[in-house]
Formats: sequence, structure tokens, C-alpha cells
Amino acid sequence: MPEIHLLRPDHAPALLAFERENRAYFAASVSDRGEEYFARFDERLRALLAEQEAGSCRFHVLVGAGGEVLGRVNLVDVADGGAELGYRIAERAAGRGLATWAVRKLCERAAEEYGLTVLRAVTTLDNAASRAVLARTGFTVVGETRVAGRPGLAYLHRLTAA
Repeated sequence: MPEIHLLRPDHAPALLAFERENRAYFAASVSDRGEEYFARFDERLRALLAEQEAGSCRFHVLVGAGGEVLGRVNLVDVADGGAELGYRIAERAAGRGLATWAVRKLCERAAEEYGLTVLRAVTTLDNAASRAVLARTGFTVVGETRVAGRPGLAYLHRLTAA
């Protein structure tokens, strides 16, 4: 399995390559990041690292043996013992259990290292793969929502430290 690293400035080239290579793949299930994201990538990365330094977010990359980014698993809006989980896996790494593994590992880290007690997540109704990952990793449906204007489900996972 790859390693999960907290996002650092030196991940920039591999992260940008990951986002570019998978743009069309991701756009099939989540909103496209848009041209400005890529044009201002360095500025955006600095902003993410500042949010992370402030403690309001924890951004992670899944790094393969060759240093390539295979996925992202993030905790955003960290406050009051909770956060929202988001993740995306490269098309070439999808379907092999990587998302399930990464979400499990991040749930452990969230409880043990970050002191969080609850995680929230959302996904669209038509994203069966993401719904399966959330179900396999202990998230339960708590309601309906909209995700980028599409019908979706809201999930909750109460964490326990190991």
C-alpha cells in the first residue's frame, strides 16, 4: 500500500500531476475544479498549507513507491472534535481497495493523533463506489443532501481511539 503523508510543499509537482491526469475522471462524479484552480495551483496550495498550519484542516496525500500521488484524503472544517472527510483516488488506482484502506487509516489518525470524535461526509446518490467506501468504513447515512446541485447522502462516523 502507499503511504499517507500530511500535505507538504514538496508534494506540489506530484499533486498537480495527479489533479491534471485525473481531471476528467473526477469531473464525472464531483464538480470540476475549473481552469483557475490549475492556473493558480501554487497560490491555492499555499492557502491550503496555511489552513493546515492554523489547524482548521488536515490535508493528506497517498504517495506511491515512485513518489507519485495516488489519492487525497482530507479533513476539512476541523472544529469541536469533528471534521468533514473528503477523498479522491486516481483512476489508475481505483477499484483495488485503496480508498477503503485510506479512509480507515485516516479515521484512525483522526481519533488517535488529531483527537477527533466524529467525522462527516457527503456523496452523490449516483456515486456507488464512494457510498460503498463510506459504508465499509463505519459511516452511516444520517440524511439526504445536495452535492454540487445533485441528490446526495450525508454520513456520520463516531470515532473511538484504539
